[in-house]
Amino acid sequence: MHDPTDNTTPLWVVTGPTASGKTALALELAVRHGLEVLSMDSMAVYRGMDIGTAKPSVDERARVPHHLIDLVEPRETFDTARWCDAAAAALDDTRRRGRGVLFVGGTPLYLMAFFKGMMQGPAADAGVRAELEERERTSPGCLWDELSVKDPVAAERIHRKDLRRIVRALEVHRLTGRPISATQDHFEREGWARPCRIVAVQRERDDLHRRVRQRTEEMLDRGLLAETETIERSGGFSLTSGAAIGYAECRDFLRGRYKDREELRNRIRRNTHQLIRRQTTWLRRLREIVWIAPEAGVHGLRDALSG
Repeated sequence: MHDPTDNTTPLWVVTGPTASGKTALALELAVRHGLEVLSMDSMAVYRGMDIGTAKPSVDERARVPHHLIDLVEPRETFDTARWCDAAAAALDDTRRRGRGVLFVGGTPLYLMAFFKGMMQGPAADAGVRAELEERERTSPGCLWDELSVKDPVAAERIHRKDLRRIVRALEVHRLTGRPISATQDHFEREGWARPCRIVAVQRERDDLHRRVRQRTEEMLDRGLLAETETIERSGGFSLTSGAAIGYAECRDFLRGRYKDREELRNRIRRNTHQLIRRQTTWLRRLREIVWIAPEAGVHGLRDALSG
């Protein structure tokens, strides 16, 4: 291992689409090399959202210290800038203690913002946001349709239920006359603002679909609906947390929008497959990423990260 306190030492990052098996591989690597995990999952920051985000178990956290999990309540607003600040603080803390870290997670925007740098966009405009949100309340789905016309690249990357990011994308377009995807062009540049080595785990499509089916069944069997109801009763969801796959569909089910639990399962699976496609599209843009199959195992992951 390199000196973890050296700012020039490339940071190790393990990513990949949902259900690829990246977390299990990364955990084993962290155990073997005495690393602490910095979660790069945009929904694991919310307390109480445990089942649907597949957070590490109590036993796993006992084996390996985890950071950037359970930072805020589901009703709170939490964005990429706040995560980057929290990640920088956690990284500084581990370095002061002489510990090595492993960034692990499947949120490409967090990865790119932290390692490539945050985009410089216009400040939020409360009036524009209020107008857009009111339009969405009046005609659900209209904002994503508008974004598909004005910025199809952004629409491809943003889930249609992720109202916070949709509103931000349309806000940027309104205020600057440019699509938000164009303001993120620094993501396309070679090199990193922070030195890093990134490995992505990818499975064959049929294998991923099988794992998504199994994952969905397990989450529902473990009480995803009850967890969603508990959050709704204790403060509810923000625009961001409420768009999380699994929770968004459970909220719709609890409002009577699906005919039965079979439709609920199918909606979660379909939306998870769409998320996997978006994650893969984002990650494939980064030519520096090394892709491995899960069969490569911990040794293959270690070799890929070591370069």
